[in-house]
Amino acid sequence: MANFFKDNDDLRYYFDKGIDWESLVQITEHDFADADGEGFSATEEAVGFYREIVEMVGQFSAEEIKPYEREIDDKGVELVDGEVVFPERLTGIFEKIKELDLHGLPIPRELGGMNAPMMVYFMNSELMARADVSTMAHHGFHAGMAMGALVFSALEGSSEIDPKTGRINKTRWRTMIEEIAAGEAWGCMDITEPDAGSDMAALRAVGEQDADGNWFVTGEKIFITSGHGKYHFVVARTEATATNDPMSGLNGLSMFLVPTYEEDADGNRTRIVQLSRVEEKLGHHGSATCGLVFDKAPAELVGKRGEGFKYMLTLMNNARLGVGFECLGLSESAYRAAAEYAAERGSMGKTIDRHEMIADYLETMQTEIQGIRAMAVTAAFHEEMAQKLALAIRYGDLDESEEKRMKRLMKSHQRTSRRITPLLKYFGAEKSVEHARTSLQIHGGNGYTTDYIPEKLLRDALVMPIYEGTSQIQALMAMKDALGTIIQNPQGFVRRMAQARWRSLSSRNPLERRVAQLQSLSFGAQQHLVLKTAGAKMKGLRGKPMGAWSDELTKNWDPKRDFAYAMLHAERLIQLLGETTIAELLLEQAKKHPERAEVLERHLERAEPRARYLHDQITTTGQRLLKKLSPAATEATSQAAE
Repeated sequence: MANFFKDNDDLRYYFDKGIDWESLVQITEHDFADADGEGFSATEEAVGFYREIVEMVGQFSAEEIKPYEREIDDKGVELVDGEVVFPERLTGIFEKIKELDLHGLPIPRELGGMNAPMMVYFMNSELMARADVSTMAHHGFHAGMAMGALVFSALEGSSEIDPKTGRINKTRWRTMIEEIAAGEAWGCMDITEPDAGSDMAALRAVGEQDADGNWFVTGEKIFITSGHGKYHFVVARTEATATNDPMSGLNGLSMFLVPTYEEDADGNRTRIVQLSRVEEKLGHHGSATCGLVFDKAPAELVGKRGEGFKYMLTLMNNARLGVGFECLGLSESAYRAAAEYAAERGSMGKTIDRHEMIADYLETMQTEIQGIRAMAVTAAFHEEMAQKLALAIRYGDLDESEEKRMKRLMKSHQRTSRRITPLLKYFGAEKSVEHARTSLQIHGGNGYTTDYIPEKLLRDALVMPIYEGTSQIQALMAMKDALGTIIQNPQGFVRRMAQARWRSLSSRNPLERRVAQLQSLSFGAQQHLVLKTAGAKMKGLRGKPMGAWSDELTKNWDPKRDFAYAMLHAERLIQLLGETTIAELLLEQAKKHPERAEVLERHLERAEPRARYLHDQITTTGQRLLKKLSPAATEATSQAAE
């Protein structure tokens, strides 16, 4: 029987060796405090259950979704009498998913779920996306939104959690969470508007409060994945925008939960929020992408007014992790299709997988997928640990020393997740397009026909660099964090750069030397960007002790002027950071498990020349274009036109 988990050696490596299940299980099971009830009594018991789940989903995806991938794409979804209608095949698949209780996989047992880690849910997402990304995208908005509601309630203090067992005795949106766990409803997040995509400060939907304290949302949202769901987390404006404060546009946003319809006992539905349209898209035909019109829709404020951007980031972090695993599934599908076709297609006396260029294409796809998976698993682990530690700190019965220890650990996990998540979203998205395109090319003329799957994969992949934060937004985030870390702690940066330089020369491990050389290139590019960004500020630091640099460098910035050079090279920098991060993760694996050294070697063969090229671009190009874009040049051009 086909099984997308059992046939994937790299994915099974992570399950068997590459995930710290001990830490993840202990915090998920609250140190086995409920072992006498429904909980597990040991890590091995829990992990055995998780394996049963991913093996089941691996078989289900391979046998009950993948064979109908083309049919799902051809049939699409429709808007009929104001409601989204799935085709019969897709409806049947989701009925089976419901029967398997997969929607409630990570939801706590007392709320109707299985209490598995989000890591298991994400692994299932890759398996399902390999079968069909439309199916996975819709499935992903079930437990993801339920867990978001649970986290929001805990963060705002509207939950009651037993400090010893971690059992949730009360939570604000219990009905929503239980409905989603049962597969009776799902949620989604509503951010994008017709004139506001990546620029959230331009959002115009409003949240208004009446004299009795009730909240209502009015406005239009577009491009909402699975927007026909019942429960919507909506970002809307509640505070006025100050013309002299560019940040007020974000600080004036609040988060709301809006149920978009009601159903009576007979299942008759009354719409509160109207579906204005279902987009006809290039790909993802089995996923409903909706427009919605809110007209004084009753809403519940999440947290405090003005905290919408903060809560949105919590949802987006998890959504971007989900997209990373979704991209992995698509890339895996593209690679497998190309490898199978190349192994059967004969040309010039041998199958084309034996031709040198095609063999290199296939190995490059395999290597890049393995590198992205390293980032995906690492980012998912640290994000989940950080969120669960935050809840344990808030609701646990901890003494002072234990609380301090857990806070340090939480912050460490947060830093790692924050650093890797934008790299994962960028690389996963960009490479999924590249891999689908390569698969199509390997198929030759057949790839351009609908008889073969690569053209469908390419259409599906093209949205990945756009939704849940464009690739360019990820690049700007990574650049801002990298340079901000240097500016706030220049001594630490100099120390890390010196250590990398020393390892590149002195390490006895040749692979470690090569990784350190990559790190040196990355640090060199970052140093160049900081020097170009700081400009006159750096000149003013001459003669001052390094300890005083942080205060001087963090004051009086003009983003438009000072960060222009760094913004120009942000996408090159994130590529360099990603190549280096993958190498670091694979080196760590190779030290623990020598069989992983071969994966690292393949990555380095490709990463080293790319890194040298990126470093050269960052340090030697850009001034001509920036001069052309400068205010003085723009004014001169305008005067010449007059």
